[in-house]
Amino acid sequence: MTATSIQVWGPLIVAALVTAAMTPLAVYFAPKIGAMDIPKDNRRVHNKPMPRFGGSAIYIGMMVSLAVFTLHGRGVIPIMIGCTLIYALGLIDDLTEMKPIVKLIGQIVVATVVFAMGVKITFVKITFIELLFTSGHPLLFGNVIDYLCTVLWLVAITNAVNLIDGLDGLAAGIAAISALCIAYVAYIHGYVLPTMLMMAVAGSALGFLPYNFHPAKIFMGDGGSQLLGFAIAAFSVQGTVKGATIMVVLLPSLVLGLPIFDTIMAIIRRTSRHQSISTADKEHLHHKIMKAGFGQRRAVLLMYSLSGIMGTVAVLFSRGLYVECIGLLAIAAMIVGVILTDTGKNNISLKGRRILKEDLGDEVKKRRRRH
Repeated sequence: MTATSIQVWGPLIVAALVTAAMTPLAVYFAPKIGAMDIPKDNRRVHNKPMPRFGGSAIYIGMMVSLAVFTLHGRGVIPIMIGCTLIYALGLIDDLTEMKPIVKLIGQIVVATVVFAMGVKITFVKITFIELLFTSGHPLLFGNVIDYLCTVLWLVAITNAVNLIDGLDGLAAGIAAISALCIAYVAYIHGYVLPTMLMMAVAGSALGFLPYNFHPAKIFMGDGGSQLLGFAIAAFSVQGTVKGATIMVVLLPSLVLGLPIFDTIMAIIRRTSRHQSISTADKEHLHHKIMKAGFGQRRAVLLMYSLSGIMGTVAVLFSRGLYVECIGLLAIAAMIVGVILTDTGKNNISLKGRRILKEDLGDEVKKRRRRH
């Protein structure tokens, strides 16, 4: 089935316009309700209180677009309910700073609610294993596996986007790129509803981005980042390739490879140090890019580029162009490798500084003589 221009671009445009219109209101109301991000430690890259109520604008823009274009689509209402719950959870966290374990439990509950309403990853079951482990109750076994995989997928992607929200415009931009790439995969394979759903997600992120790109006027907060991550994860389950589970999971995993990789590295790093995996630090990939000498804007643009490469890999993979995928993955891996192996000593050495200082001094003396 071929999507019309209105079906493709309508959800994006409406979501972007509504979000852009609502964001100034979010900036206005944030201090009134106490939704402010006050820098309390050196982990933060901003040095003044910032509104973190932008998730409200993203939520309204997304919901309006979905209601206008996709409300009667199969499985859309359950996911809209899930998005509402996950946004409410994130907003409460923004206002009260709940404990990580409480937030995780809340995410699992929301994922469970969505699963109970029929949004799930369904695996092809193996009869022998079913009979071996379920004593003749394969349906129960299958539902348990489906439940665990669905909840793990929803919670993991929600947190991956949430964790990457560390620089101005980073999470919004990567969410937009990811949603657009998944929408394109759905479009070229003739899946109209997933295309519209992802375009609505992309539009809400793009409508917020002008206010969030460095220097940011407002942050999206946990409410916004969790909402974007959950929406991408849940709508992708609706299926660019429904019925082929490995593709339903693999394609979004490729698109979201950057935040997923960053999350895995954070877990490994903190576990090796005997720290809680929820312990905040300043060693995420975007922090390392900044330590390498890039400012916020250039660091974010570099992350966008890497995300775009991964999105392109997903598109090529969906079309069976595996050799091209390997080439692009190798390029992305080399770039990430260079970033991760930077020791932070890329600044000029002491000898180099002395030589540079002497050269600058000579240049100043020459200019004074001329005048």
